[in-house]
Amino acid sequence: MSYVSIDEATITQKIIEKTAKDWVELSETDVAVVGAGPAGLTAATYLAKAGLKTVVFERKLSFGGGIGGGGMLFHKLLVQSPADQILKEINCPLEKVEENLFVADTSAMIAKLANSAIDAGAKIILGVTVDDVIFRSGKPPKIVGVVIQWTAVIMSGIHVDPLGVKAKAIIDCTGHDAEVLSVASRKIPELNLFIQGEKSMWSSEAEKLTVEKTGEVCPGLYAAGMSVAALHNTPRMGPIFGGMLLSGRKVAQLIIEKLGKKN
Repeated sequence: MSYVSIDEATITQKIIEKTAKDWVELSETDVAVVGAGPAGLTAATYLAKAGLKTVVFERKLSFGGGIGGGGMLFHKLLVQSPADQILKEINCPLEKVEENLFVADTSAMIAKLANSAIDAGAKIILGVTVDDVIFRSGKPPKIVGVVIQWTAVIMSGIHVDPLGVKAKAIIDCTGHDAEVLSVASRKIPELNLFIQGEKSMWSSEAEKLTVEKTGEVCPGLYAAGMSVAALHNTPRMGPIFGGMLLSGRKVAQLIIEKLGKKN
């Protein structure tokens, strides 16, 4: 086998050229999903399938959120009905362990959710932190975008001005810390947002309330997944992920209804 010789400058040029093209396209989008965990990846899949231009920003260099840790680092987690249908749609292997209760491998679930979002047309950008929002005055104010920075820059502690990405809808899927809601609460007091934090564990109640309370928090800003628990002071559920998947699907459906399908 003969190998093609590629010059170092060519490697640099092509990466920068194609990356720049993507970033120009991403500077204004339909939906910005913050957090590539179970709720975020599920939401991105349904949004992109509906033809909405969707970008997922993930501060880490990997996706999956809390999925990878399974239950106390065991590589299994549980999903109950009807959320199992979401995983069956994307061909994620499931094993039935009780009536309406299924077990999945964490790695398989991460891979299938990420693949489904990408195949649907969503763009997932890793290593980017959303550390602020873009807003416009009103009663209440409207959130019209996110402010982004490289996670590595934030970790370094040096000051580098961020960039903004405009979006018609922003979804906080950052999990227990509700990072986007927290910054909006702190910096835009007119929103009257109070991040109370989640309650202690009560799995069945947590699963129900997470889905029930998923939705628009203020014009342009939505909460899904564990960000919902942080906002509404509802319980945590542990390593059962049906509520996360259903929350992601619900928030996508709400946004699709508001913005309209583009397919």
